[in-house]
Amino acid sequence: MIVKNITLLGHKDHGKSTLIGNLLIQTKSVTEARINDAKKTSKQFGRQFEPGYILDSFSEERENEMTIDTTRAEMVYRDLAFAFIDVPGHEELIKNMISGASYAEIALLIVSAKEGEGIRDQTKRHVFIARMLGIKKLIVAVNKMDLVGYDKERFFDIEKGLKEFIENVGFKDSKIYFVPISAYNADNLLKKSAKMKWYRGKPLIELLYENAKAEDKKAASAPLRITAQGFIDLEHQTIVGKVVSGKIAAGERVRIMPAGIMVRVKYITVKGKKAKSAMKNDDVALHIDKPVKGDIRGSVIGNARERQKMSNNLRSLIFVTQPFAKSSKIKFNGMDVACKRIKVLKGIDTTTGKAMKVKRVKPLEAIEARVELERKIPVENFDAQRELGRFVVYDNLNFVGIGIVL
Repeated sequence: MIVKNITLLGHKDHGKSTLIGNLLIQTKSVTEARINDAKKTSKQFGRQFEPGYILDSFSEERENEMTIDTTRAEMVYRDLAFAFIDVPGHEELIKNMISGASYAEIALLIVSAKEGEGIRDQTKRHVFIARMLGIKKLIVAVNKMDLVGYDKERFFDIEKGLKEFIENVGFKDSKIYFVPISAYNADNLLKKSAKMKWYRGKPLIELLYENAKAEDKKAASAPLRITAQGFIDLEHQTIVGKVVSGKIAAGERVRIMPAGIMVRVKYITVKGKKAKSAMKNDDVALHIDKPVKGDIRGSVIGNARERQKMSNNLRSLIFVTQPFAKSSKIKFNGMDVACKRIKVLKGIDTTTGKAMKVKRVKPLEAIEARVELERKIPVENFDAQRELGRFVVYDNLNFVGIGIVL
């Protein structure tokens, strides 16, 4: 069964864990024992049943009512399996949010309709980061509609308040969906709610299903790109990696960059079995016709007839979590590459999406910058190939930002 990754975004109090907990219950994707454990925990805290306790596995999370680290929950609906990645919504743990969101194809943003909550700066920052991570489809679930009397005007106010910003940061209007829900009461989760007859769209699960099923028409014609992770034999004739673009067949000649070495693929192994070919997202072992010297980790494999792009000068968009230092490095495709310098061209306000002048780079802001590296790497434009167009910036092992190549 095909598994589709969906990341959950939003402020810490807006009901992400409750939503996924109830979806697991409604689709019968969680055991009775797990439900009973959540009921028991709810009772211990003197509360009504809280579906979110199905996800929060740490006692300190339950006591503080927040998700501390990335939580993965799988749910089956029709012929698809959804892997929901519930990531921290609070500002202090934004690094965890970035690492969790980076695996998803679709983002589900939760925004509370409750008075005093609504659209927050953190809500907008999560949208900004999702776009930087290459997520192209965004479903906005306006939650807690039961606490505002299922008021349609409240829903439309939030839709209007967010839509312009979402489009400003790069999402296309045709890829944005808004749905009013009550995660706690299961309104508009699996079926249309009678309490919101004014809503003419589809329930949340159907929006997720239809977007997950939509095929990427460019996948078949995309150029071959395999990210190499290393060798699994002493002779250095079996390369393991992941196909991130295009298709490879046994017998093809390929070029390994940055070394520029050309080899022929004798045969391919996928999931432990010999295969005639491999496609995007397949983890592969390539059995080649001659040994390759040196460390191959971080190399990129493409068709031998094509010259891959190599550069040490990257115009980039970087989301900043800490101030940069002169000793900054980037981690790109598993490789660590030192920076000569990072020249800031302009700042970007992550709560408005607008450009601004910047003298000193501050955490939780973004910059457009020119990143000059000490050596050339095989790199792509982010919008053309997200796996080869993004990187992490760090200094003395401290995470300081995430970047994409413009």
